[in-house]
Amino acid sequence: MVDLPGFKTFGAASMSDSHLAEVTGVSSNPGQLRGRLYLPPSLQRGAPLVVALHGCTQTAAGYDRGTGWSTLAEREGFALLLPEQARGNNPNGCFNWFTPGDIARCGGEAESIAAMVEAVVAEHSLDRARVFVTGLSAGGAMTAVMLATYPELFAGGAIIGGLPYGRASGVPEALAAMRAPSGNATELAQAVRSASAGYRGSWPSVSVWHGAADHTVAVANMDATTAQWLGVHGLDPAACSTEHGAGWTHRTWRGADGRIAVEERRIAGMGHGVPIDPSGSDRLGVAGPFMLDVALSSTAEIARSWGLVAAAEVRREPAEAPVRRRLVPEVMPANDTAAPPASAATSGVGQVIEDALRAAGLMR
Repeated sequence: MVDLPGFKTFGAASMSDSHLAEVTGVSSNPGQLRGRLYLPPSLQRGAPLVVALHGCTQTAAGYDRGTGWSTLAEREGFALLLPEQARGNNPNGCFNWFTPGDIARCGGEAESIAAMVEAVVAEHSLDRARVFVTGLSAGGAMTAVMLATYPELFAGGAIIGGLPYGRASGVPEALAAMRAPSGNATELAQAVRSASAGYRGSWPSVSVWHGAADHTVAVANMDATTAQWLGVHGLDPAACSTEHGAGWTHRTWRGADGRIAVEERRIAGMGHGVPIDPSGSDRLGVAGPFMLDVALSSTAEIARSWGLVAAAEVRREPAEAPVRRRLVPEVMPANDTAAPPASAATSGVGQVIEDALRAAGLMR
């Protein structure tokens, strides 16, 4: 296996994962994924379950450490499932969000994740009505896959730096989708409806997070993902509420029951990664590659939106307020110094395409 050039892998074998158990008793695993599980000592019958999907070059343990999900699970008493990609499936450890056999309701990686959820819920008597899924990048795209293909399993999902469902069926389409997703709102919504085998129940709530300066997965994917789920929920794109905070813009759309059905959080000045705030009041996560300290904990805010954490007062400022500049570079070279700007690090269209393919986990 060859690591991505310029990437310092987050979640290396030396990182302790002794708090994570192996998932057992899974009925089917056609995608050949590994399942890691964290059950806090305070876990009660009927507790919620969060499923967290790592990004390319990451491991389950690394993603957990960077985001702080198991720390929050211990505080609040919910279970945490961390599916993990096998390098034999994808040499860069990416979930195969662009492979038709892995993103359908039956077969491949989507079925493996669904089977893990079923096994964990049944074995530990968890609340089937409070199962949630989130992920970054390829994990964000796979989050969209799970919400589309198994909507009955999830009450809500959070897509971070990801893509809408069903926009790629192979390498060329994946590369194109990362730069500019295709399809209008009607087509995007129909892709989800077609994936779920005629599902007629309530759709999961969806939260979409993206850095406004993301050059790996274009921010247009945030707009497309939001449009996709507004269409699925049958909501008017213009009927939203907007608030601004310290470097972020938050838009929400409510369903007929008054609850938030779709929301998006755009982070000013942030590149490709998970927004974290290790020194904030929630004390969650560790800064590193793709774990970006922007003084906003997506882990805590997502958990609050799902009702897993009590609501907290959030400081709000005018839209032009600058984001706190503690961003860790998206790409970390071996000596831990900042990488040169993309314009200086690339040479020609061919190199740009090759770098994008590697960033997506589509080539070595």
